[in-house]
Amino acid sequence: MKKLLTLLLASSLTLGLAACGSSGGSKDAAATNGGDKSASGEKNVTITFQNIYPDPTMPNYSIMNKIVKDYMAEHKNITIELDSLNTDQQKIKLKTQAASDAVPDITIVNPAAQMKPFVDEGVLAPLDDMLGDGLKETFQSGILDYYSFNDHIYALPDGNNIAVVYYNKELFKQAGVEVPKTFEELVDISKKLRAKGITPIAVGEKDTWTGSFLFMNIVLRANNGPNFLKDVLDKKKTFMDPVFVQSIQKLQDLVQVGGFEEGATAIDQTSAGNLFKTGKAAMHFIGTWETGSMDTSVVKDNVGVFKFPTVDGKGDPDQFMLAPGSAFAISAKSKHLQETKDFLHYFMTNYPKVSFEMKNAVGIAQKVKGDFKAAGYSQLAMEILELFKGVKGGDLAFDNTMNPAIAQTHLTSLQHVFVEKINPENVAKEHQDSFDKNNK
Repeated sequence: MKKLLTLLLASSLTLGLAACGSSGGSKDAAATNGGDKSASGEKNVTITFQNIYPDPTMPNYSIMNKIVKDYMAEHKNITIELDSLNTDQQKIKLKTQAASDAVPDITIVNPAAQMKPFVDEGVLAPLDDMLGDGLKETFQSGILDYYSFNDHIYALPDGNNIAVVYYNKELFKQAGVEVPKTFEELVDISKKLRAKGITPIAVGEKDTWTGSFLFMNIVLRANNGPNFLKDVLDKKKTFMDPVFVQSIQKLQDLVQVGGFEEGATAIDQTSAGNLFKTGKAAMHFIGTWETGSMDTSVVKDNVGVFKFPTVDGKGDPDQFMLAPGSAFAISAKSKHLQETKDFLHYFMTNYPKVSFEMKNAVGIAQKVKGDFKAAGYSQLAMEILELFKGVKGGDLAFDNTMNPAIAQTHLTSLQHVFVEKINPENVAKEHQDSFDKNNK
């Protein structure tokens, strides 16, 4: 946990830097090269780049496209084909590709427990050889540990974030509510917002991980600190523990008062984010990676941020759901392994600089050189950077902690809470049954 704190505290105002639906070959960034050789006589190479930046309105989409275009301008024989999907689509597609030995040259993996099966099956190439010239040192201290197995690094992350609640100050004013300090107050203001015809909280539960992310923050508070899942893994606790059962009840309480948008399970994270960014929802619980897009949204002048509140008087608001980001990995069976490593090296070398220039460097995994305030970053961005300074640890997401089978049970089971009223003990039992089945 000390390492987690160290790497999150590294996101300060003056961080240091050395020199983060499928489009199926996006023409936004990919040119077409004909023949076997370029005009310079070099072999023509096409690199497939699977990513989770599908939304043209988001800063990370623009950052990716700029770096890709710049690389192809400098390397006339290289074509980068983009395969851009949302997070859940990409996870599903990668599993299918891995099963059929068709993993793209570059793909996206998530840290720790989520990527371990791909490493164990030999799907990913170790990247140590492309980090020896100083690129490794551009990453925040400790962050690469989440992507390392057997002393090898298998992926390079784009982000290092915490989960917060963004809120619309004007909608709060219209409903006559204040920022909640407790979960009970959060339920109460949600009722008041709903009574004014305002959607309280936007959540893209079609993607499943979003509801889990919020729910596990309830667990973090109700447990009065981190490591509930670690205790389950160590057999010190079970999912039938009152902390877990009561946390399910708390989430259900929020659902039952109309705390989320209608049809939340039919809306993905991008759509949920847009509900908030267009002024149609009062709050959005999500990672700080969304800060850049908040600053370019319709409601940018009205967006504030607050820490997730206490639950039944328990929990430290300065402990967060921690989000070491999705990461770029390379297929072990890439037909153009060296060329792919060369491109990814270029991409990650330029990612901090381009992110900073595009006002989207809050919460990236690499060190950033520059004065955020002098560069014109928003008040919201400065508030987020201040939050990073006070982080006292926290927990990783459920699906970054438990093995994929248990995680899938969790995501599916919890999604049902958004649809209908369910006995919390039954939901907890589904979790425990899955844990017992997959830990024999």
